[in-house]
Amino acid sequence: MNPIEQILTNFPIMILDGAMATELESYGCHLNDRLWSAKILLENPELIKKVHLDYFKAGADCAITASYQATVEGYMERGLTVAEATDLIEKSVQITIEARDEFWASVGNRSNRPKPLVAASVGPYGAFLADGSEYRGDYLVNEDELVAFHRDRIKILVEAGADLLACETIPCLLEAKAITRVLKEFPGVYAWISFSAKDEFHTSNGEKIADCAKWLDREEQVAAIGINCSSPDFISSLIKEIKGQTSKPIIVYPNSGEEYDATSKSWSELSTTKPFSLSTQRWYEAGAKIIGGCCRTKPEDIRAITVWARGE
Repeated sequence: MNPIEQILTNFPIMILDGAMATELESYGCHLNDRLWSAKILLENPELIKKVHLDYFKAGADCAITASYQATVEGYMERGLTVAEATDLIEKSVQITIEARDEFWASVGNRSNRPKPLVAASVGPYGAFLADGSEYRGDYLVNEDELVAFHRDRIKILVEAGADLLACETIPCLLEAKAITRVLKEFPGVYAWISFSAKDEFHTSNGEKIADCAKWLDREEQVAAIGINCSSPDFISSLIKEIKGQTSKPIIVYPNSGEEYDATSKSWSELSTTKPFSLSTQRWYEAGAKIIGGCCRTKPEDIRAITVWARGE
């Protein structure tokens, strides 16, 4: 049984964590770097564990590892060996498991929440390129090349003991198809596929999200389909589009509402006046069953979901 199904069989909602990088920056980390938060796996992994603990305490039922931009190729460009790079990618899962187990051992009343999951982040090819193409999908590679790119890292993350894979900020169906091909090499392993979106109806690459959901609906190892790292203003419409094409759980964890400039690698001010927590309740009512936050969201945002979802 896939781990998301296990939780949603017993609970009405699965609450995700929020941004890793935003919290690391609040602790003084400088992340304007090709490796982004994967750099901190190298420099200060205990700080990543602390952020995971902050989100578990806020109510998160699932932590996403700091492996979004962690690839063997990326670390080798930084001068590491294959073995050293592999160890760091494994460490992203191991420290998340440690944080989860440490937290769960401290919980007295476990009746109103599930034991949290560890989802290993599989960022898109564009995250490795660090050129903003995860928000465009204009890759100059084919499906076979994307399969080869994702295979080694997914193998490392699976063998490190993650409960499932978080294949996130995927800009195009081509990359989603490549990932599902890799998944078939690991029977019994489940993943969610979460796209980045350019508007209320389309992925960053311009494909209809409804078409993507329809194609993924038949893939048994895809445990949920949804959207992340996109404007919260698009989410309600995107949920409706996905819901019309699949019975799989819908996952949404958009940005706080600020807009990211991939060229300058900087954030603008909030483009929406709606409180994030109020929006999350509307997304649940629209049909999303797995909800959290992506860039610029914080433990307080996850706590706010916990308040309306569990009455805590």
